[in-house]
Amino acid sequence: MIFRQLFETETSTYSYLLGCERNRRACLIDPVASELPIYIDLLQSLNLKLIYTFETHVHADHITGAGLLREKLGSKSVVHRDAGALCADLLVTDGVLLQVGDLDIQVRHTPGHTSGCVSYVMADRVFTGDALLIGGSGRTDFQQGDAGQLYDSITGKLFTLPPDTLVYPGHDYQGNTVSTIKQEMAKNTRLGQGRTRDEFIGIMSELKLAYPKFIDQALPANQSCGTPAE
Repeated sequence: MIFRQLFETETSTYSYLLGCERNRRACLIDPVASELPIYIDLLQSLNLKLIYTFETHVHADHITGAGLLREKLGSKSVVHRDAGALCADLLVTDGVLLQVGDLDIQVRHTPGHTSGCVSYVMADRVFTGDALLIGGSGRTDFQQGDAGQLYDSITGKLFTLPPDTLVYPGHDYQGNTVSTIKQEMAKNTRLGQGRTRDEFIGIMSELKLAYPKFIDQALPANQSCGTPAE
């Protein structure tokens, strides 16, 4: 497998390029519109054809590159059916298996940060978007957020993966790049060490986070796959 972790500095967003070495097909997870030249150059340098863009959810902090990549490269956009982005080419549900060449990627519905959040699971790794972060979790105070639902998603859909599964999040603000399920179960400040559902809900209710800086621009744009609505 060809794998690249990419970082957009303004919003501390991770995007991920996955490619099949045999047939040179590829996907991008959570592409950012401002980073399109980087993605296109990277695809060309690796001799990869972009087949899919996978969204972990409809983002509130950056504008997706899915629509522009569809226009330029012919890739198909993928989101969960509850995400609120009917512009996507594929509206997926829990358990759907996506294939990129020889790569198998399973969709796991992990709502709570938003109602349409998913994680993408492979044999040795999981891309958790804004559900499970390294040492933390996504916020639950807007966009159909629900702290109890997020706890259930993480403990029931992610912490049940093998302990050595690599965790690649949608963001990190401390310079971390990767974790493991075992590490998050042990050390995550909001969910680790056997915290109960009620404890997690209490923690989330006390965060008092600022209103997302780019939500008023990003949310409507992402509901149109990052391109202006017709």
